[in-house]
Amino acid sequence: MDVTKAVQTQRTIRAFKPEAVPEVTIREVIELAKLAPSNGNTQPWHIVVVSGDAKEQLKAAIRKEIEEGIKPYPVFPPGGSGLKGVYKDRQRACGFKYYASMDVDRADGPGREALMMRNYDFFGAPHAAFLSYPGTMNRANAIDMGIFLQNLLLLFVERGIQGCPQGALATYPGPVKELLPIPEENAILCGLSFGYPNYDAQINSAKMTREPFDNFADIVSTLTT
Repeated sequence: MDVTKAVQTQRTIRAFKPEAVPEVTIREVIELAKLAPSNGNTQPWHIVVVSGDAKEQLKAAIRKEIEEGIKPYPVFPPGGSGLKGVYKDRQRACGFKYYASMDVDRADGPGREALMMRNYDFFGAPHAAFLSYPGTMNRANAIDMGIFLQNLLLLFVERGIQGCPQGALATYPGPVKELLPIPEENAILCGLSFGYPNYDAQINSAKMTREPFDNFADIVSTLTT
């Protein structure tokens, strides 16, 4: 599969087949993803992949905090905070399309909450990864993390694997850092649930649109004065 095809094929998946991805494949993908460029070759990324019983124990620990009424406490502001104008409109349209694909009315608060809670079940994926980097670094270093994450996604696609990047998995960092070998100084940026996709699942039926070229890009060769 060439890069163009991988980019066209990659999509956010929220239902997976039960079979696990071989560990050798996961290791291969991470080894290749580390070739991502980074500012000053700092390579700030740290990744932990959790599977099997460990994943179930972690899921239970996160769920326990939620059921105890603990409010989310992410290090980084949620992705939806500070959105205005067209960006807020796009986010709302995405949410409405997602809920509609599951026959959940946007006025159905409990239904929407139930869908949201699927984040903490890793959408049934056999694996979840947690990406972190030193909390002393500034937001510009998150660019390096994004490049690393995109490498992961495209390399997975090449191998018939899909994933779902999740800011929600960074909202309860306590159990994650307590149970997983994440450096103490690191802050969790996001999670990534992944596995072999179940394209037939209703939850995967929603297709998101993209803006036309002229809405976000310009190519300039001469300047007017």
